[in-house]
Amino acid sequence: MADEQRTERATPRRRKKARERGQVARSRDLSSALALLGTAVLLRWVQGGWVTAWRDMLRHLLSVANQGDIGVVTPLVNWTAWGAVRWAAPPLALAWSVSALGLLAQGGFLLSPQALELKWERFNPVNNLSRIFSVGGLSPMLKSLIPAGFLVYLAAALLSREWMQLIHSSQMGLARALPWFAALLFEFSWKGGIVLLLWAGVDYTLQRWNYERSLRMSKQEVREEYRDLEGNPATRGRIRRRRREMRRRLMLRQVARATVVITNPDEYAVALEYVPEKMGAPLVLAKGRGALAQKIKREARWHEVPIVENPPLAQALYRTVEIGGTIPAKLYSAVAEVLAFIYRAQARVRAEAEKRSRPASGPTAPGAPGSGRANPAAG
Repeated sequence: MADEQRTERATPRRRKKARERGQVARSRDLSSALALLGTAVLLRWVQGGWVTAWRDMLRHLLSVANQGDIGVVTPLVNWTAWGAVRWAAPPLALAWSVSALGLLAQGGFLLSPQALELKWERFNPVNNLSRIFSVGGLSPMLKSLIPAGFLVYLAAALLSREWMQLIHSSQMGLARALPWFAALLFEFSWKGGIVLLLWAGVDYTLQRWNYERSLRMSKQEVREEYRDLEGNPATRGRIRRRRREMRRRLMLRQVARATVVITNPDEYAVALEYVPEKMGAPLVLAKGRGALAQKIKREARWHEVPIVENPPLAQALYRTVEIGGTIPAKLYSAVAEVLAFIYRAQARVRAEAEKRSRPASGPTAPGAPGSGRANPAAG
């Protein structure tokens, strides 16, 4: 498919499949840069102890070798190997650790069975040569040669600067030669690490751009993938029914805050909310017909929301206003009459409740306290 048609970003499913095939955006030079910088830090940190240990080991090795005793060869080799491992292991372990951190920073460790799968065409020399010398194969080769060229140039520059001292290094003795060599190695490590780190940033940016470009999809591919994810028509039907049921449940919960429910009375039911201080016009919280209308009415009774039968208004609201919308101006008058009726009814109920809650008041009985007349029985 032409690249002009691939205009959409890759979906999570496509990215997952690419990762399963071992395709990730990654710069190999980042691990090398971190390894060199880690070596430089270690050399700077333990330079004195490291140089002293290697110097003592070499002195002992040369002194024993000059004795010419064959019996000490095996112990000497074992001792030398152990010393070399003990002092070479820290920088190697540090280099491996920072390389692992570089991999984690670029997507983590990736073990792809598909990438490890044995394919005989990989062992075909004709295919390999054609791939190497193709335009796509020359690009990784050139990208590998650029940082290698930087490191070779850096090593040549350091050696040319220290050339005279390098020639006379055999006359320095171990006490001076090893510190000089360690300082030279430290300089090469930190300078080479910085160069590789800068190059790795450029390389990773290019790799990321190419990776995103290779995963781009056409609009048709995106539609087909979403169609596959939704499954067959039966599955899509179940999903739609589930979504409709969730919307209905959410709608029925809104009936509790309704001001009034207008009904047909049996066919339609529309729940309205109106708060004059906050709203310019009444809001439709829920609506339904048939069985759903009966559910709305049951919710209204449960939450003591007033129910008013007005068939023309109920039908008009049901057909013209969506859930969450405000009523149109042409229905203001009819809805205002209903709301006024509700407010008057509520006012009457409140007045009657207040009247019943007040103590009965009437003419004070003779002799009662506060009557101002004496009780005839008193005396």
